[in-house]
Amino acid sequence: MKKFILLVLPLLLPSLLIAQELTSSSADDLAKQLQNPVASLISVPFQNNFDFGIGPNDGSRYTLNFQPVIPMSIGEDWNLIARVIVPVISQNNVFGESGKQSGLSDVLVSGFFSPKEPTSGGLIWGVGPALLIPTASNNALGTEKFGLGPTAVALKQVGSFTIGGLVNHIFSVAGNENRADVNSTFIQPFIAKNFPGGKAITLNTELTQNWEADATSGTLNLVGSKVFTIGKQASQFAIGPRIHYGNGNSASWGIRAIFVLLFPK
Repeated sequence: MKKFILLVLPLLLPSLLIAQELTSSSADDLAKQLQNPVASLISVPFQNNFDFGIGPNDGSRYTLNFQPVIPMSIGEDWNLIARVIVPVISQNNVFGESGKQSGLSDVLVSGFFSPKEPTSGGLIWGVGPALLIPTASNNALGTEKFGLGPTAVALKQVGSFTIGGLVNHIFSVAGNENRADVNSTFIQPFIAKNFPGGKAITLNTELTQNWEADATSGTLNLVGSKVFTIGKQASQFAIGPRIHYGNGNSASWGIRAIFVLLFPK
């Protein structure tokens, strides 16, 4: 528990600092944009996942997902949203008495081609490619496979609510022949409710279906968040529980804490 507190405390510090408040309308607008994965907002999230009770030896895993999102205008009507997920993992006894492994995992790069304006019905959407790059520094932390496939996102924002989903499918095209092929689908439906002052509550589930192993693993994530500033730097902090489910996921429980740097245009 002491080790856990030492890990979580630095994540809480930004929200404990005396922060210069954004105007209410600015904070609310940023909070709403953050619910949209293809918004014209540069953001740099540091997503921290702490998972416990893994496997028969009560293993644990800490995953830091560094996942910058960079929108680029590619014409009068279209944006290209580049999204990179760089996982750094530290885990202990997740495969029985397997000991500790730490380092970089595989990187996922996605590109969403998205119209700058919603449809007449208010639908916001984007589609594009996803690329899995075998960057793991330890073979226990990655697939040792290059993968690619399609990805898509769609959502609608009505008043203070956002509802939508993100999906991708990755299949391996090259890599270590002695490792299992990658053939997996990721589905992330989400719903969010924004409140005055840049506050929000978001519920999502992150479900991965491994078709090669016939294994389903997922987490249900409920986080409360707040947009604020540190000096002149717009930021967001979010925290909440992770509930694990599926025959491919053996963790008992977890916590998610996110710190986001925001760079509005």
